[in-house]
Amino acid sequence: RRRTLSPLAQMNQGDATLPPSAAAEVLLEHAGGLHARPAIKLTKLARRYASEILIATRESGQKKDAKSIAQVLSMKVPAGTTLCFSAQGEDAESALAAIVQLVRDDFAGAPASPSGDE
Repeated sequence: RRRTLSPLAQMNQGDATLPPSAAAEVLLEHAGGLHARPAIKLTKLARRYASEILIATRESGQKKDAKSIAQVLSMKVPAGTTLCFSAQGEDAESALAAIVQLVRDDFAGAPASPSGDE
């Protein structure tokens, strides 16, 4: 009788390894919360990375795609909320480091438009 392995177990067999992953939390202090302008900056920065990047709040735990402006805006995150990020892929650590820095810098680091206008 042949045993069937789950996809995760199959990935862990032989030389195959899971892609690197990272996680980070940061307090959202932006006065307006995660409204349109900071959400656009966040998603544009996330899209620069190949890794899958998810965002959630500590309160809800519901994970959303950080590269999707619609999903990020649907969270309606107010100021004072802890944002939880997770990433999986070759550039996971650098992606989360950049995103955490953007939030800590009050979204000043990445322009919402090519000209930097807000």
